[in-house]
Amino acid sequence: MLISLLRRRAPSLVHSLRLLSTVSKDDYFAAINHISNIVRHDIYPERTLSRMNLILTSELVYRVLRACSNSPSECIRFFTWARAHYTPTSLEFEELIKTLARHDRYQSMWKTVQHMKPFQFSVSPETLCFIIEEFGKKGLVDNAVELFNKSSVFNCEQTVTLYNSLLFALCEVRLFHGAYALIRRMIRKGLVPDKRTYAILVNAWCSSGKMKEAQDFLQEMSDKGYNPPVRGRDLLIQGLLNAGYLESAKQMVNKMTKQGVVPDLETFNSLIETICSSGEVDFCVGMYYNVCKLGLCVDINTYKILIPAVSKVGMIDEAFRLLHNLIEDGHKPFPSLYAPIIKGLFRRGQFDDAFCFFSEMKVKGHPPNRPVYTMLITMSGRGGKFVEAANYLTEMTEIGLTPISRCFDMVTDGLKNCGKHDLAKKIEQLEVSLRRD
Repeated sequence: MLISLLRRRAPSLVHSLRLLSTVSKDDYFAAINHISNIVRHDIYPERTLSRMNLILTSELVYRVLRACSNSPSECIRFFTWARAHYTPTSLEFEELIKTLARHDRYQSMWKTVQHMKPFQFSVSPETLCFIIEEFGKKGLVDNAVELFNKSSVFNCEQTVTLYNSLLFALCEVRLFHGAYALIRRMIRKGLVPDKRTYAILVNAWCSSGKMKEAQDFLQEMSDKGYNPPVRGRDLLIQGLLNAGYLESAKQMVNKMTKQGVVPDLETFNSLIETICSSGEVDFCVGMYYNVCKLGLCVDINTYKILIPAVSKVGMIDEAFRLLHNLIEDGHKPFPSLYAPIIKGLFRRGQFDDAFCFFSEMKVKGHPPNRPVYTMLITMSGRGGKFVEAANYLTEMTEIGLTPISRCFDMVTDGLKNCGKHDLAKKIEQLEVSLRRD
């Protein structure tokens, strides 16, 4: 319906979307998606778009450019057409510049930069950093250095952020001596390295398998009084994780905890997320209790990693303990936290326990969402609990959630097969009424 609306009365629709907010967000983004499809796939997109009589705004053009970011040529055509129908802002220019840089379209990128001048726009420091880092990813370090040195042309001050981008480019091609020289130059200019400065170089050393060099660098900077904002060992752990040296990262954390020292929370969460993905859930649970004993205050993100992980491998008792700890810490469980436990109970055949736990979570946790109800209905159906599945299907419609067609089909077929024809008819009538609305 939205697409037909967009075709028939695009001006009033887009005006409503942007200014009056009379259409839902889903409809707004469906409209953006429709325009993006025209830009990407239409042979003559300019003609089609012109016929739609769109009221172009900065936000609409920006979102279409983002949606088409994998099609640089089509983005250029769309933006060239759009500029004749509205007054652009620097936001759209810079989004197009980033798309072109990402796809190695450097000639077009610099032309777009030139097109900014009549509007008295200049490339922002953030976009300049993005281009420098893209040069580094492509191995064009000379281009990155040249752009860094010419930053004044874009009225861009050589800040720590800009230095970090060039440092990233140098490390991408393993020019570590150049990276050291850049940091020394940075310090001579009176700039203080930040967390990313250290992280970039440490990650690069670790990915090259040079742990000692990374440690020596952190020690050298510490001796000079430029201490990282987080401890050096945390940076090393992050570097090892980023480089894929999981066992080395685990050994370092074990050594730290034996010494009574804990990693910072961000490092700990990154570590357990990576280790859980590798399947060593027991190790993560043990580490969780160790760091808690040593005084680390975990956050909701810690539980978002651990509870689904332990539930997936069947450690349901542990999942309940973690959920209890979460509630004791003052958090209210989200559906993404209690849904894995319910699913784990279903897998073990503990249907009554799953139903009771769900009822409890409706009181103690955040309200269940559509995916949770869909999972409940699906798992109940697989276990032959079609009456319960029908009850949950009805319950979710009562709170304004629309079940997917597959759930209706499964429940009605299941009820008919077990002789519950009256209930099956009611579910069919409910589906018809919802589709009619």
